Amino acid sequence: MHFIKDRFNYLFGSTRGLTLTAIAVVSIITAVWGMLSGPMVEWGIRDVVVKLLNLQMVQAEREARIIMLYHTIAMTIVAIEVYIITEILPMKRHQQTMINATITAGYLTAAVFGMAFAYWGQNFIFHGLFLLGQSLVFFAGILLATALWPWKKEYRLAPDSPYAHTKNGLDLERLAFFVMAVATLLSASWGAVTGSYWGNGHETFLAEDLIRNPFKTYLQKAIIGHLHIMLTLIAVAITLIVGRWLDFKGLLHRIAMPLMIVGTIIITFGALSVVWLEWAHTTIYVGSVGVMLAALFFVIYSWDMLIKEGTAGIRRPTFWQKIKALLSDPLRFGPGWQMVFMNFTVSGVGIFMAVKLTEIFRVWPHREERITLTGHWHILASLIATIILFYFADQSGLKGKARKWFGWTVIIMSNIAFASVTVFSMKRLFVGEAEQQNIVNWTMLLTDIGLATVLLVLAIFMAWRLIDLFKARGFWRAEYNQEIKRSAEAEIEEQRKKLKELEETLKEVEE
Repeated sequence: MHFIKDRFNYLFGSTRGLTLTAIAVVSIITAVWGMLSGPMVEWGIRDVVVKLLNLQMVQAEREARIIMLYHTIAMTIVAIEVYIITEILPMKRHQQTMINATITAGYLTAAVFGMAFAYWGQNFIFHGLFLLGQSLVFFAGILLATALWPWKKEYRLAPDSPYAHTKNGLDLERLAFFVMAVATLLSASWGAVTGSYWGNGHETFLAEDLIRNPFKTYLQKAIIGHLHIMLTLIAVAITLIVGRWLDFKGLLHRIAMPLMIVGTIIITFGALSVVWLEWAHTTIYVGSVGVMLAALFFVIYSWDMLIKEGTAGIRRPTFWQKIKALLSDPLRFGPGWQMVFMNFTVSGVGIFMAVKLTEIFRVWPHREERITLTGHWHILASLIATIILFYFADQSGLKGKARKWFGWTVIIMSNIAFASVTVFSMKRLFVGEAEQQNIVNWTMLLTDIGLATVLLVLAIFMAWRLIDLFKARGFWRAEYNQEIKRSAEAEIEEQRKKLKELEETLKEVEE
């Protein structure tokens, strides 16, 4: 009995356990539903999975199923980021517990009943429970924003702090987290309001299917804005998280945080104002500059830190010694590299499309432009997922050769896959339709190999964590004991502060 109780308490009562559970949920959904598309269709695996799981795959409901699947994965990723934020940022213990419990109940309810509604018949009780799960996730966001409130006295920084702050000690990094949380709540509301009109002026659609429709309803524009900004805010959150993880500070931090705050506000306004303003995309570009510059400053800082750490014992390190130091730890090098690589596969492609939209892309067949947009969003989401894996693998104590093999495999194979997708989506720039088959074959093969390898490495990592759970003194036990210790210390500190406040109050009354 204690065997089950201890592991249940770890998985659902500790931040690391909750994160591990959520990653397992995403991994299972990705592995199973990944069998329904791509080469799995050609190989006949899709039909086997459909029959084995008794999935109801009505073609007319395809868009709705995809939307439900995306929302399920997105909410689980958001939950992972929330767990990490509640662990790395100072907040009261009861706030952390309430936030984590609420979002856990929310994303699990939404995932289970959302997927059941989408793939096992339209039982609207399940849809109602899916909406309940989403509501709990939203409420957890409100609790998080409240806990992150940066103007509290106890969260002020000292005047000589190396982290970005105002003259009166306001922590700008915490403010950036707070702005991100509030923007996410506002952006989620955009989708919720539109969803409330489903069947009453609004019908299911995929954003990439409407790109050449000159007449879009306000509700359709709202969904398009919602789609863009939510993915962007998830990217902002992971950028702030890894900055905290690698102890981003100093001059570049003081420049980056105001840029991140202002950029997040502007880009959120731009994405949501797509509903009404013709020039909204220009606003998005302005906001993106701030966010991308903040990310660039983090990359410069983190790589400089890795080089200095790796060459600390060398008086005058050579260029190759610096490169060796930079590449010595793939898990800490990975986040910065993926952000840089993103410029070639996501940001650069997006900017080029915007500049040459009418001149080049609108001349292409609709299918080609649709492929480019779909690849654009999927690559960004997948890059974010790899950065989360780097963080969690580091926190899981992965060391030695296993750390290097895991890190470099994820970096190299994901980059091969994403680069191949980029070439595939942009192939019309350098090859005609009649001569494209060779490029299509090679890019698809490399994409499948890259993604399959990343998923295989993730499966091995998750299997290691699963095996570890069966050990009496496994790594999970150390994580759980550390969590209990931190919680106890936090509660003692809170009681100490309350006692001090009470003593000060009594002293004032006596005087």
